[in-house]
Amino acid sequence: MPAPTTAATYDVAVVGAGIVGLAVAREVLRRRPGARVVVVEQEADVAAHQTGHNSGVVHGGIYYQPGSLKAQLCVEGARLMYDYCAEHGVAHERSGKLIVARHAGELGRLDELYRRGLANQTPGLRRVDADQVREIEPHAVGVAALHAPDTGIVDFAEVARAIRRELEVEGVDLRFDEQVLAIDETGGLTTGRGRIRARRVIACAGLWADRLARAAGADANPRIVPFRGGYLALRPTPEPIVRGMIYPVPDPELPFLGVHLTRHLGGEVSLGPTALLVAARDAYALGRVRGRDLWESLTWPGTWRVARRHWRAGAGELLTAVSRRRFVAMAAEYVPGLTTADLAPGGTPASGPRPSIVTARSSTTSSSPTPVSRPSCAMLRRRQPPPPSRWPVSSSTAR
Repeated sequence: MPAPTTAATYDVAVVGAGIVGLAVAREVLRRRPGARVVVVEQEADVAAHQTGHNSGVVHGGIYYQPGSLKAQLCVEGARLMYDYCAEHGVAHERSGKLIVARHAGELGRLDELYRRGLANQTPGLRRVDADQVREIEPHAVGVAALHAPDTGIVDFAEVARAIRRELEVEGVDLRFDEQVLAIDETGGLTTGRGRIRARRVIACAGLWADRLARAAGADANPRIVPFRGGYLALRPTPEPIVRGMIYPVPDPELPFLGVHLTRHLGGEVSLGPTALLVAARDAYALGRVRGRDLWESLTWPGTWRVARRHWRAGAGELLTAVSRRRFVAMAAEYVPGLTTADLAPGGTPASGPRPSIVTARSSTTSSSPTPVSRPSCAMLRRRQPPPPSRWPVSSSTAR
């Protein structure tokens, strides 16, 4: 029996109810008031994956090449995020961030970040000395640092819920617990419940964005390779150990920013994240294995090129993932005196996906602090007339 088809034809179908998909649906309505929009999500609620499992940091645009789209989106996006939170009553705080140089050997990289931040017009960015580091973060040490006072913290899952409420008021059809199986050439989606007809499809599938892009006719290159970020929490103290955020000076040879300390909205302080290659795209638990995810990673040439180049860093990440002592010691390089005794008692460390896009010939991943290509969304549309033999795919990135 053929699968049932929705009676209505939507103007736009958005795949994915993370913060990117919801924001895309919102923007469609802003540009085309009255458009018929449907958002299709395989999970039971919004923000089930990357949006709801991250540090919650609103970055200011320091790390990215001046003039790049990533730099522009980061600076402007931070401003728009704060405006949105203020307008919709979403809790947030401009708590500020220190990027700390531990020794003279890191000053050259710190100066380059300062140059980039100034070129990108990161609000309030300044270079501070060791004494000023202590004034901003009394428990931190370093020979110098960059202070970005406009860097902040927010619960992105709560932002997603606020956008959901907006979309519901606008009459957007939100369909949860419905997995998209295919995007076809004749216009629409095939899901586990049937077919959805739509003139345009925007796939914002996050961890699975590359698979849907390929299903729509895109090239197999690049591919998402899953990494897992682990976090530890410090026990509450009368006086916070960290007032805002303390970050290391990133190594430009590595694709991630390194373990940092972050004070969140409720006052709790987290350490992390790590960056460990894992066997499932949704590996919130280290032991989770998904055969297809593992097979795609191990058979992808780019995975092995990355592994050969960064095997020392990978071995270090593995040790950090299994050793709380090592994990805390990395944070103690910036806040001396931290020990495992300062960790919150009991419980399982928090975690979140850190997927990276890896090309077949790449020797590195596309992730911070290098110019980033995080999996996010692709827009698919039909040419009219005549019906196409293939839909064009244009990719965009967002965090």
